[in-house]
Amino acid sequence: MNDETEKLLKYCLEGGQLSVNQCVYLFENASLSQLAWSAHKIRTQKNKNIVYFVQNQHIEPTNVCVFQCRFCSFSVVSKEKGWSKSHAEIIQEVKQLNNSVKELHIVGGANPDYNLDFYSLLLKEIKKLRPDIHIKAFTAAEIQYMSQLDNIGTETVLATLKEAGLNSMPGGGAEIFNPDIRSQICPDKLNAQQWLSIHNKAHLLGIPSNATLLYGHLETPLQRFEHMEMIRNLQKETGGFNAFIPLKFKNRNNQLSYIQETGIIEDLKMFALSRLFFNNIEHLKVYWPAFGKQFASIVLAFGADDLDGTIQNSTKIYSLAGSDEENPEMSCDEAKTIIQSAGFMPVERDALYNSIV
Repeated sequence: MNDETEKLLKYCLEGGQLSVNQCVYLFENASLSQLAWSAHKIRTQKNKNIVYFVQNQHIEPTNVCVFQCRFCSFSVVSKEKGWSKSHAEIIQEVKQLNNSVKELHIVGGANPDYNLDFYSLLLKEIKKLRPDIHIKAFTAAEIQYMSQLDNIGTETVLATLKEAGLNSMPGGGAEIFNPDIRSQICPDKLNAQQWLSIHNKAHLLGIPSNATLLYGHLETPLQRFEHMEMIRNLQKETGGFNAFIPLKFKNRNNQLSYIQETGIIEDLKMFALSRLFFNNIEHLKVYWPAFGKQFASIVLAFGADDLDGTIQNSTKIYSLAGSDEENPEMSCDEAKTIIQSAGFMPVERDALYNSIV
């Protein structure tokens, strides 16, 4: 360990806040074992020996989308080639949910036929059926698009959805905040300032959320950590982010398929450095449908304390992009086994990280 690396890791372990440039330095110079040891220390300070999981299910109402994101393998422009579920079809999915499911995750494409009225009525119907279930729904990109469709402010959209039953938001749509890279991979999607503004408004309305980073495409390590700094700065203002989720770019069936995916060493570094960087976000989630169960078991030793959930084979976003998990599903027993085999204590949680006994 060179003197500068040792100094930076010691500073971080003593409560110091790493800068963007310091994170780049550690990414380029620290060994994987050094990052793992330090990230594990930080996650233990924050979450002891616990790894969380939740019984959840996804609903993807539509994959028809006006946005032309080059990294996306999920969406289609043509209504004839995609799917657009009706209220009745979605409600039928909700009726089939096991009573033990605590969280319903709703995300889809920006479909011109799905405006605020469509979604607010849907949430009300879901809550009538399952008043106990936590609805985590709509990326900032979807919120922005609803705002455009109905020509109303995003704060009004959020307030209307909250009244209808929205409990929290996922972190999707962030991708990478750097404007030059964003213009190349998702030029017609909301920009960084709009994403941050929507999450800021959500937090002020009492709607907590997650935050994400899509890495491994055209961006540099510097741009990754600049992205993360913008999230950390907003967290200082609102405290509304529950978890940070690094998401790996997968190269199947999209316009960036020529890019080679990052290797496991780089993936592990990104998790460890995420844990070291976010001194003000409590939880680091490994979204196992994106990485696979084997990687998820390994990365628990690199700072991650949340395995996400059971999913019940209810999402196609990453399976269409080439994930090893073509039919993502995990039982509670399997989640517990993965966590225990990695040397941690499994704790089932609700959507807000309250333990379920």
